[in-house]
Amino acid sequence: MKKLIQTIINTNLEGKLIHLALFVFRIALSLELIVAHGMKKLGVGVAEAEQVPNPLHLPEAFNSLFADAANLVFPVFVIFGLFTRIAILPILAVTLTGYFILHWNDALLIKDTPFMYSLCYLFLLFVGPGKYSIDQYLRKI
Repeated sequence: MKKLIQTIINTNLEGKLIHLALFVFRIALSLELIVAHGMKKLGVGVAEAEQVPNPLHLPEAFNSLFADAANLVFPVFVIFGLFTRIAILPILAVTLTGYFILHWNDALLIKDTPFMYSLCYLFLLFVGPGKYSIDQYLRKI
């Protein structure tokens, strides 16, 4: 019983559990981004493809390509843990733009989605993908 309590209250970030948690977290988070936001931009699961907002007034083709890649391609890199921190940067560019520019004056229930994605990907940016990733394998080579 004492060992169980010590395991529960353990704050040591070294161990298998933290790496397993990071593995599951980055996969679940990125799959949710792909399914909930990326597929809509392709028109999958909706009657009409979602129009990508352009609050920075970038060239329309670049804006659409960048947003699509941030919602469909870069999350796949995060899932595999391949160049994870670099792959997170364009995702953060889109989610933080959504929060601070597109939805800043909206109700909390609307702007909470880009806020939560931004927090989660910032967390992964700071802590990295963990031991169960291609980045870890490449680091050992």
